[in-house]
Amino acid sequence: MQLNGIHHVTAVTARVTGNVDFYTRVLGLRLVKKSVNQDDVSAYHLFYAERLGSPGTDMTFFDWPNIGRNIGGTDSVAGTAFRVSGRPSLRFWSERLAVRGVRSVEFATFADRDLVAFEDPEGQRLYLVDDRGEPFEGEIWQRPDIPDSYAIRGFYSVTLSVPAFDSLAPVLTGLLGFRQVQRTQWIDRLTPTVILETAHNGGAGSEVWLLEQPDAPRARLGAGGIHHVAFRVPDVTTQRQWRSRLTQSGVRVTDVIDRFWFHSIYFRVSPGILFEIATDGPGFAIDEELESLGEELVLPPFLEPRRQEIEAGLTPFGQPATEYRAPA
Repeated sequence: MQLNGIHHVTAVTARVTGNVDFYTRVLGLRLVKKSVNQDDVSAYHLFYAERLGSPGTDMTFFDWPNIGRNIGGTDSVAGTAFRVSGRPSLRFWSERLAVRGVRSVEFATFADRDLVAFEDPEGQRLYLVDDRGEPFEGEIWQRPDIPDSYAIRGFYSVTLSVPAFDSLAPVLTGLLGFRQVQRTQWIDRLTPTVILETAHNGGAGSEVWLLEQPDAPRARLGAGGIHHVAFRVPDVTTQRQWRSRLTQSGVRVTDVIDRFWFHSIYFRVSPGILFEIATDGPGFAIDEELESLGEELVLPPFLEPRRQEIEAGLTPFGQPATEYRAPA
């Protein structure tokens, strides 16, 4: 029994229109599903991915306009790394991001991996990592202003910040089956970092970068922060096996929740770090035509009877702007 890499990452925005513009117009991702947070239907839940909305490519956001800004720190999911192919891709992206006024763009190397670090408009730490041409399961979302060979190809890793390795590494390796690959230093050349990978085959989409930051303040989730990270399993049968394993180890786990496009279980590995295990299917095309994914507000069948009430509580944002404008 194993986890098959990252399924999706869910973050928080307080500025939904700017969020859509940035992730579609600047990063070139496809808005594959426009729905609501099923536990808080007053909030949009937006899903960005490659053309198909494949597991392992899906960055999602809860729209909570009244939440405060994220306070970065330890005991948190601290950053998301996407994959691109080749150093020319990184040069293209560093120039593209800088021209569009994106903040904190930095070309760096981490553990022999070339990357570009930057922030989204609300301060979320993002990275583009050269995947060195590793195979890609999905299909890129073609855009006229981004060469196909430079397009984002899903996730490379997520970054976790902890006060001490011993507080979390045994959970990841002993309970969740991650392998420790390397001990190294973060891109600041100061912060001790452990590279872990899920047990499937390693490589892009399977890594977790664990940063040890004992002197950092505790993080406080807000706009620009990451709510949780989900890992992949093929089906509900495997998911239930994971749930049994976690509960037998004393971890508090939710029941299996039918999200319609996939099934989920949630559990905390620390007070500030929430994990999800999600199934690969049924997928986002179960209720929309592939060519029109993300164009309309879609509700799972169990929320459809409340559509009028739900739509009345949402502020329409329409389609993304033609061109991205960096916030002042």
